[in-house]
Formats: sequence, C-alpha cells, structure tokens
Amino acid sequence: MSTGRTLEGAGCVTWWGFSPARDLLCTGSEKLQGDVNVLLVGSGDSRHILKTIAGLRNTDTLHVWLIENSMEVVARQLLLLFLALTPYESMGLNEKTEVFLEVFGNSEVRSQTAEILKHVASQLSFLVTDTLETPAHPCLDTTHLRFKERDELDRIFKQWIRPPLSPRVGPVSMAKAWDGRVRQHLGTRYDSRMGCFDWDLTMKLQQKGCGVINKQQYAQWRERGVAFELREGIYQTANGSLLSTRVFSHRGDKVAVRGYWGDIVSSPYLSFGVESDDEKLLKKQNGQHIKTAQDISYVNVQALFQSLSHRGGTSPTAPQPGSEEGKVCVSLEPQSQPETHHKAHIRELMHLDGVSVTFLPLDSLPKLPEKQKYSHFFNGIYCAASMVHHLGPTLRQIGAPKATLVVELAKYLLDLTKDQEAGFAQKVGDIAKEAGFEPSQKESDIYATFTLQM
Repeated sequence: MSTGRTLEGAGCVTWWGFSPARDLLCTGSEKLQGDVNVLLVGSGDSRHILKTIAGLRNTDTLHVWLIENSMEVVARQLLLLFLALTPYESMGLNEKTEVFLEVFGNSEVRSQTAEILKHVASQLSFLVTDTLETPAHPCLDTTHLRFKERDELDRIFKQWIRPPLSPRVGPVSMAKAWDGRVRQHLGTRYDSRMGCFDWDLTMKLQQKGCGVINKQQYAQWRERGVAFELREGIYQTANGSLLSTRVFSHRGDKVAVRGYWGDIVSSPYLSFGVESDDEKLLKKQNGQHIKTAQDISYVNVQALFQSLSHRGGTSPTAPQPGSEEGKVCVSLEPQSQPETHHKAHIRELMHLDGVSVTFLPLDSLPKLPEKQKYSHFFNGIYCAASMVHHLGPTLRQIGAPKATLVVELAKYLLDLTKDQEAGFAQKVGDIAKEAGFEPSQKESDIYATFTLQM
C-alpha cells in the first residue's frame, strides 16, 4: 500500500481487508472440489480462510498458502487463527466471538481480552521458536519461514506480552497514536472531524452499499479506533497486535516510530459486517437498518466458528428448535455469559479434518515459479489491492489448469476518486491478461475474477 498522501487514510499496514469475506472455492465459473491448493497474497486477515473452510464438503481437502508483506501482519494472522481454533471447552462460543472481534477491530480492548492476547502471544512464541521442522498445528504452519522471520515473529509476540518502553514516555499510548493519525489525515479539517466522518459514511461507504454501518458506531471508530463494544466494560487497554513500527526520514536520518499505521477510514466492518445470507439482518424499518454492521459481524463470525467446530468434530451448541439439520444457527444478539474459560494451549486447539494453513516467506511470490513443487500448483489465487504490483506474467507458471484468480479492487479505498478506482481496475485486468488469465462471467465491483487459459 502506498504510504503517500493519497492513501494516508488506508495506512501502510493492512490489519484487515478492504472487502467482505469470500469462499474462494466458489468465485470461479465452477466450484473447486477435491484436493485444493489456494494461495492468498496480502489478505491481511483470516476472513477468506474462515469463509472458505465453512464452505468445504466433507470429502474436500483444503491447503491454504499465505504470503503477507510484513511480519506484523503474519503475527496477526496467527493470532486470529489461534482464537478461531480455540475449543469451546476453553472459551464459550459467545465469548470467543466477542474476543475475536475485539482483537480484530479495536485499537483498545478490555483488560480481560488483553490477558487473553498475552496468553496467545506466549503460545505463539513457543510455536515459532520450538517447532522448526514439524508444525505444531496444521493450521499454524510456520516451518517454511526463514529463521530471521521466525525470530522477528518471536520479537513481536514478546512485545505483545511486555510492551516496549519508549524514552521518557513509557509504553506507546494507543489513544495518542490513533489521534495523531487522524490529525495527520484530516489536517485543517480536524476541528470539524465529526462532519468529515459523517461525509465519508453517508456519501462514500453507504453510497457504495454499506448502509448497515451505523453512524454512531462508525464515528466512534473513527474517533477512538473502537469498532466493537459487545460487552459492557472499559475499553482502555492498548491492543498490542495493532501496533507496529514505521521508519521515517528525519533530517537525513532514519527514525523508527512505533504506533498505529493501519486503516483509519474504511473500517473493520467491511470484512464480516456488510453482507449476510440472512435477509432478516438486512431489513429496514422507516428507512433505517434494524441491525448494524456490528450485529452482522457478530452473527457472521459466530456462524463461521460453528462451521469450524463441525469440521473439527465438536459441536458448540445443541441444535435450536425448528432448525434444519446441518444448518448453522446462531443468535441474532450477543449474549452475556460468564467468562469461565481456561487458557488453551496449542496442543488443545481444534484440528480441522483435511485443512492446513502454511505461511510462506514475505518475498516468496516471485520465487515460487522457480520451484518445481509449485509448478501449475495453485487451483485458486487471491491477491489484495495492496499487493497487485507484485503480480506478473509468471502467475501462469504457478496456476493449475483453469485456476481462478481473484483480485481485490479499490472500491472501499475511500481516498481514491472514481477515475482512480476505474484506472486501478483496468490495471488489474491488464496484469491478468498478460499472465494468461481471462475475465470470468461473474461481474463485481468489489473483486475482479479471472480464469487461467492453458
């Protein structure tokens, strides 16, 4: 992602995607089945992984291969997958959903959530330092990473456990870091920021089909970085997983500044909260949506977690009265339950039958065509908008016959003009064509989808 002024609102670290979750086996003209290998480039979060697993048949096997552009994002991916795989004996379904969304989309979290984050960080630190050749869990496979990358992951996890102190001021203040980004982005408009927030919501996001994003919740997120308040509590502890280091040039010297360098405009609601197969969640009353993007995020994530539990051979809840067999049923409202979990260890995580997630080195995309193992290997390839510049003609060498290529478009990058959006889509089409991919029949302004012509 460009760090220039044009995309300052999107940030330079992709903590979450700029598009809704997709089942990557259903994006092409035909559903991918059997033994499937999918490559994700810069997805930023686990939304596509969870959605794709939820759509698997019992006879399917799924191998996901991940490439990100920073180790901070890799660390977040591991964190979110660990939480998703946490068994219900350790954390109940409702609390698990709440904690996941808190960690996923809040700059500041409750103290209880911060403790869970530290525990997971300690487990992941053990994962990357003590499992060098055989993965401790098939969905947390870091064995392909280089030693220096694992060392970097270990350093990041330890920073989550014990936040580093900056000279004279102590730990980084997330509130100050967030406010600094807002000030930088808005400039002279900062004093009228509430009007700017409202404009971005009503004239941009809602005009692009995101009417379920609630005005008050969006304004709170733009002001403080807190998108999900699902339980009553105090959200004042910094979410360490959203802090990273950015290097600036200052008077000829390189200066590393730790802070929040992610999205401050589009919102984490896009990943799970703006689409639903349940029409009841999208109903309006007097022209206003009854449910909000927070509500829909909760229901969608909980449904994905229930799908994981069925794949893992466990059932979190008994079937609800009147529900159809085999369908996932979730509550439409977050339910307050006592937090009676015990801390899960890696060996206790759910094992999903026939599913693996492997993390590849940051610079591996241009090197994959050079390795025989990946020759015509991937049945599906996904690329985020922030990583399109890494795509090239060699994609045809790693794509299996009739492979599907899905590229995130710039629809929800709010700082871009319509002409810039259209130019980006044209560039994506040109890159795909050069690599031997032809547009599929499915038209979308959120994703561009192509099929490899062999």
